[in-house]
Amino acid sequence: MIEVIAMTPEDAKRIEACGADRIELVSALTEGGLTPSYAMIDKVVKSVTIPVNVMIRPHSKSFIYTREEIEIMKEDIRIAKELGANGVVIGALNEKREIHEGFIEELLNLCDGLDVTFHRAIDELEDPINGIRILSRYPQIKTVLTSGGKGRIVENIPKIRKMIKNSGHIIVMAGGGLNFENIGRVVKETGAKAFHFGTAVRDNRSPFGEINEQSLKDIVKIVREEGDNL
Repeated sequence: MIEVIAMTPEDAKRIEACGADRIELVSALTEGGLTPSYAMIDKVVKSVTIPVNVMIRPHSKSFIYTREEIEIMKEDIRIAKELGANGVVIGALNEKREIHEGFIEELLNLCDGLDVTFHRAIDELEDPINGIRILSRYPQIKTVLTSGGKGRIVENIPKIRKMIKNSGHIIVMAGGGLNFENIGRVVKETGAKAFHFGTAVRDNRSPFGEINEQSLKDIVKIVREEGDNL
């Protein structure tokens, strides 16, 4: 499964046309992705037929949230669901940089019928492997996006493999630093079945660049071929 970040309807149309399977819709890619506007969610969902999962993240300061910010995130989830999003992308940590299970449970209570991804907040944990064990207790969480913790994704391949072994029902989606140089190795050596791309498929690998259709088609081809060879 190949997921690609979109910020606009044009991004979304190109992602679909190039053969990717799912869109993660965000604003502010330079900030790591924040919640898009309601009008943007509506327009993107109506622009494509592939699933659109919406980032629910009110700020980029950290993954630690106040009560007011959790209430904002709840409202954003409600609206995304009303607008026809396939799913939402969430995450919350406590002051000790552990998964904030209380806040996650509150958010999940609003996610009936939605496909839920826990985002790269998991890479901030001291022990992402234990983190995925905790998340696997929640049947609503279908996917976890990870680069295996801090550092470069290729250096974290052994950790990603361990996360997959401890993930239960959860699909571990490798992402965060995937590019043409490392994707073949990551597909082969992690055993992951889902992959997430951001700037690697944009002009000049820049968050300000447009989706480069040839780059995206090439990435899709590499992932499919490497996956078929496993």
